[in-house]
Amino acid sequence: MYDTARRVALVRQRVRKNTRRRQQHGIYGLSAACMLLFAVLMQAISTVVRPGQTAAWGVFGAMLLREDAGGYVLVAVVSFAAAAAITALCMRFRIRENRKKGGTGKPDPQEQEGKTT
Repeated sequence: MYDTARRVALVRQRVRKNTRRRQQHGIYGLSAACMLLFAVLMQAISTVVRPGQTAAWGVFGAMLLREDAGGYVLVAVVSFAAAAAITALCMRFRIRENRKKGGTGKPDPQEQEGKTT
């Protein structure tokens, strides 16, 4: 039979393991969503941007000097907006999770790896 301190330590270890597993699932889901967004944007760029020859072959920025470079700019703006929205949602989700645990928005010191009490 385990004493109370050992049982509490085992429970905390299991909670950390489950939390880490849940965070890994979230990371995998966000990674899959980012890859899907990347694939969709690659398809969108092929339909929006017309093929043509740039004035300077070796300089990528010279493509923005063309008159039909609006597709590139559109895809860049959409990509930036999507990344900013995903980042904001992740930050809100983390703050909400920390508030559920009774924290003040900072990570729980017991949740950090390598720390056991």
